[in-house]
Amino acid sequence: MHHLILALTVSPSPDPTGTLRPGLSEDQVTPGTWGFVLTAFIVVLTTFLIVDMVRRIRRVRYRAQVEEARLAAEAGPADSSTDEDGNAGPGAR
Repeated sequence: MHHLILALTVSPSPDPTGTLRPGLSEDQVTPGTWGFVLTAFIVVLTTFLIVDMVRRIRRVRYRAQVEEARLAAEAGPADSSTDEDGNAGPGAR
């Protein structure tokens, strides 16, 4: 184990200057301006889609609550031994 640690500490680090291999230009290895613009567009589009999805889910839940309340009101007065959630009240079996 000590030999591995010693080998890792003695191994030379990569060239810190960051030079490219011969025949490569920086445009060939980086996304550049268009890559940034497209990535930013995807992030903004995803954000709008998530906000729209949350709004639609909230609307569906609200409509379900309203429909539930309407059906409960049409069914007549609730039994006195149960509360709004249908749970039995105190003393009920």
